[in-house]
Amino acid sequence: MVALTIGKLAAATGTKVETVRYYERAGLIAAPARTEGNYRSYRPEDLERLRFIRRTRDLGFSLDEVRALLAMAEQRDRDCGTVDEIATRHLDEIDRKIADLTALRRELAGAIASCAGGTVAECRILEAFTPATGRTG
Repeated sequence: MVALTIGKLAAATGTKVETVRYYERAGLIAAPARTEGNYRSYRPEDLERLRFIRRTRDLGFSLDEVRALLAMAEQRDRDCGTVDEIATRHLDEIDRKIADLTALRRELAGAIASCAGGTVAECRILEAFTPATGRTG
């Protein structure tokens, strides 16, 4: 068995050491064995688990979603319908975010397009960012 230090585990997955510790505290990674010198000693399975966690986090899954996916991944004979539900909900959330960002982009592009130069006092971009106060003139 090849044991990994926390530094080697972190480097192998592109994860910061503090993030590995955080995942341990959050219960996503089991507390590793300790060496005689009290250093963490990770197993190859921990490396694969951390790679899974990193990939799901890179895809934007929440810690709770990652935790649920990890639990299901350990039940190899289980129906994958729940995994599909989690992934579909996450995809729907991504689609909502894309729609929100598209609307924000359209609004900002419109403000930029309305710029005719001139002084800051006449700036249409800054005017677009100023909330209406209900006052006139």
